Amino acid sequence: MKYNFDEIINRKNTDSQKWDMFNDPENVIPMPVADMDFRCPEPILEVLNNITEHGVFGYSIVPEKLKDLFQDRLKNLYNWETEKEWQVWIPGLVPAIYATCKAIGEAGDAVITAIPVYHPFHLAPAYVDKNLQTFPMIEADGRWTFDFEALEATITTETKLFMLCNPHNPGGTVFTKEELEKLVDICEKHDIVICSDEIHADLILDIQKKHIPTASLSKKAADRTITLMAPSKTFNIAGLGCSVAIIPNPELRKKFEKAKHGFFPPLTRYSQEAAFVAYRDCEDWRLALVDYLKENHDYLYEALNGYKGLKLLPLEATYLAWIDARDTGIENIQEKFLEAGVRIMDGKIFKGEGFFRLNFACPKATLVEAVERIKKSLAE
Repeated sequence: MKYNFDEIINRKNTDSQKWDMFNDPENVIPMPVADMDFRCPEPILEVLNNITEHGVFGYSIVPEKLKDLFQDRLKNLYNWETEKEWQVWIPGLVPAIYATCKAIGEAGDAVITAIPVYHPFHLAPAYVDKNLQTFPMIEADGRWTFDFEALEATITTETKLFMLCNPHNPGGTVFTKEELEKLVDICEKHDIVICSDEIHADLILDIQKKHIPTASLSKKAADRTITLMAPSKTFNIAGLGCSVAIIPNPELRKKFEKAKHGFFPPLTRYSQEAAFVAYRDCEDWRLALVDYLKENHDYLYEALNGYKGLKLLPLEATYLAWIDARDTGIENIQEKFLEAGVRIMDGKIFKGEGFFRLNFACPKATLVEAVERIKKSLAE
């Protein structure tokens, strides 16, 4: 293999949120937090070293070369024609979620999202004086999708913003053109803005699927969509803090800019240059990564689906397995597996009671050991 994703890198005692935050015993394998245990592509490491050697770390501006490259990327990967002025570069996607919730609607209005979902989606509204509305996702034809009838039944006159996660975290769904168009039609009918978190767009595991940016569907979709993207999940540079909002509608863009004003620091030179070389020089690495993640996914699915009450649907994207543990009869699955030496993330965090999320973006040997511990724990 050209790239060594099998390399075991010791991340303990590096102030890693994933490896050090929980103060677990040394033997515990952490699989909750969504970053990867792989070394970054060499072009990124090289440019970071060059910046360090330069030795000056002042304020930075987003270079035009990054904006141009990102615009080309949207065209080449997703056939999405955009304008550079639509880009708003920001030091993190989660802050952009909060800024969007702040920007759309007035105090007391509502934000709606499907559950289970990435937890900032249902935590952000309360922080900006908005109310949260939720409706359930449903299993259909072996994948998670929207219950559109439940969505329409939940919408009220106060509903101003729909929070969309596509590809879905934690369900792993890549929503189809038909699903997205139906969602856009409903949001247009009720005059609802869409915030589309597409951070996992580059990590499609199912070769039959293709990511479709919501705003690329039509002008009416573009006019009511704030799209959030980032190189962070794809190239394992989340700690550098670099994301972008793509907002075609100038009125929405102005509201977003106002909501973030004074709260977001400028991007660092490290984050900007890392994003640039990632997009310019690391496509081969990304494709090899996706192949490796798919092999890990297939092993995990084969080993755990149907084992002692566990159930997981095949993921279409992401490296985050969403596993149903309700039939195990175990009340605290997180504690059960922690005793066995594996830390997972309890589904309650995502409003998915009885499920858990497991990050399989790690060397195969680490995943095999974690799976064996889980199986042994359940067998006991």
